Amino acid sequence: MIQKPKRFAFSAIYWLLGLAVLLVLPNLLLQFQAKEVEYSEFKAAVKEGRVIEARLDKEVITGIMYTGPPEEAGKIRELYSRVKEKGGGRSFWSPEGDSSLDQVASRLRSLAGGRDGLILFKTVRVDDPRLTQELDAAGVTYTGVKESGFHQLFWGILLPVAFWVGLWFLLMRGMGRPGAGFLSIGKSKAKIAMEKDTGVRFSDVAGCDEAKEELHEVVEFLKEPDKFERLGAQVPKGVLLLGPPGTGKTLLAKALAGEAEVPFFTISGSEFVEMFVGVGAARVRDLFQQAKKSAPCIIFIDEIDAIGKFRGGPMVSGGHEEREQTLNQLLVEMDGFEPNIGVILLAATNRPEVLDPALLRPGRFDRQVVLDAPDAAGREAILKVHARNKPLADDVDLKAIAQRTPGFSGADLANAVNEAALLAARRGADIIAQRDFEEAVEKILAGPERKSRRLGDEERRRVAVHEAGHALVAINCPNAPPVAKISIIPRGKAALGYTMQLPDEDRFLVTKGEIEDKICVALGGNAAERLLLGEVSSGAQNDLENATELAKGMVCRFGMSELVGPRVLTRETSQFLKGPFISSETDTLSPELAAKVDKEVDRILEEQMRRAEEILSANKEALERVAEELLVNEVMSAEEFRRLALGEG
Repeated sequence: MIQKPKRFAFSAIYWLLGLAVLLVLPNLLLQFQAKEVEYSEFKAAVKEGRVIEARLDKEVITGIMYTGPPEEAGKIRELYSRVKEKGGGRSFWSPEGDSSLDQVASRLRSLAGGRDGLILFKTVRVDDPRLTQELDAAGVTYTGVKESGFHQLFWGILLPVAFWVGLWFLLMRGMGRPGAGFLSIGKSKAKIAMEKDTGVRFSDVAGCDEAKEELHEVVEFLKEPDKFERLGAQVPKGVLLLGPPGTGKTLLAKALAGEAEVPFFTISGSEFVEMFVGVGAARVRDLFQQAKKSAPCIIFIDEIDAIGKFRGGPMVSGGHEEREQTLNQLLVEMDGFEPNIGVILLAATNRPEVLDPALLRPGRFDRQVVLDAPDAAGREAILKVHARNKPLADDVDLKAIAQRTPGFSGADLANAVNEAALLAARRGADIIAQRDFEEAVEKILAGPERKSRRLGDEERRRVAVHEAGHALVAINCPNAPPVAKISIIPRGKAALGYTMQLPDEDRFLVTKGEIEDKICVALGGNAAERLLLGEVSSGAQNDLENATELAKGMVCRFGMSELVGPRVLTRETSQFLKGPFISSETDTLSPELAAKVDKEVDRILEEQMRRAEEILSANKEALERVAEELLVNEVMSAEEFRRLALGEG
């Protein structure tokens, strides 16, 4: 082990640095005090007898100049002679032990009664062979400046050596403190959290009972290993949490840290990756070394896909690539030649498809726990967890809110509860009411209201007709979710109105008829504009995009086309991340097959457009009634819509 450097070594360095400051300080003061003049101005002052003293360096001329009336220059020279006779003060840092210029100038000013005009000057020296002759002719006292041997020794040898020796001692000193110093770059950045630090327990996590059961077993093994060891069972070496963003992977890890009475190391996968090759592998080694000293313990790596990506593929960068070395070291630490006893690795990711197969095999990650979007019961339980410390009104029905939020993750529901509290506070209420929750859900789904966006009468009527068309088609499609609300109040970035449909129950499968009804409802707004207003507008852009994607899904993914047949032409590239650029990948199609796909997509869209037009033509009066009511009230509830559309109530 490297010993901590002695105190006197640093004291010597400090003394050398202090001496360097003393040597360079006078020169710095002179540079700041001296006025820079042109060389021609300096030559003119020499001829006029206003230069009192000059010191000639190889590159710079410094000295004392009198800028007052020329007739008084003689008096200043006499005073200067008296100063030189008395010494005028001496400076130990002066190269020749002579008086410093600022001391001489200061003495002259005092003898001259504080007379203005005496300045220190400097000018760049040029190649002028006659300069000394002109100085002699003008009676100027001048001398050459030669750097002393001590200066050359100090600046050329002593100071550079002292600098590098001091830097080395500082680096060695930093190695003694974890996380400090340049040479500690390979140290792990993992944070150690005991059970009291997180403040989260399994009771604070809802909507993922199966995942909690899997992790609760890990906690039991750590607390009561004999219960499992007498049957020959071994604790899982690794548990991988999978799921879409916001489903509670990190929260579940915090709950595990709160339940387990063992050291808990937490780190992000991105903290292993650095600019220098090999640093990530060194940090993995250091992390597991720390964990083995604290065994039994748990290591949690969030976003493990940052270091666990598949090795190889079209972008092979060689075995010396930083991420690959980090992954190799992680594989060895989890299940290598040396047994890893008492250390459980817990990791989370929403991109399992990019992880290396060697990382996912049993013996490394023995369990893969999936956290998906919760069902209605799970959403209600999550809402209760987040609302238990908030004042709720008597009319709050969390079960109804859970039914209105299909597809919401735990993070979405937590955001909805918080938004409801903010809305209640905004209107000055002391408790959170049901309408606050409903408004919060609408705000998350469609965006905040934009009352500043004023629409003209013609545009308002077009939006009302468009939304009424969606609603009328939906109520006449047997497989479409029921209409919950219609609004023509602008929301979000581009929505000028919306028709909210909420299913009665969670669905995990979708039939061909349900997809066709979704396409028909999406095209209902376009058909209504054509029927009542005679032409369509750009407001149907998002509807057309959704309808086209649904039609392509029927043909390319679900095998619902008789012409193309039961074939899958696209495949999911991301199991949990859904988006227009990463949700699916289309295989290379032959020109004939691509033509069939286009033909089928066109057929489905045309059929559903005709169907929507027929529904609206048969219910034209109801369409007009709903549109007129929307123009008056801007918002319509489900009960009001059914009364106007079907004559109920």
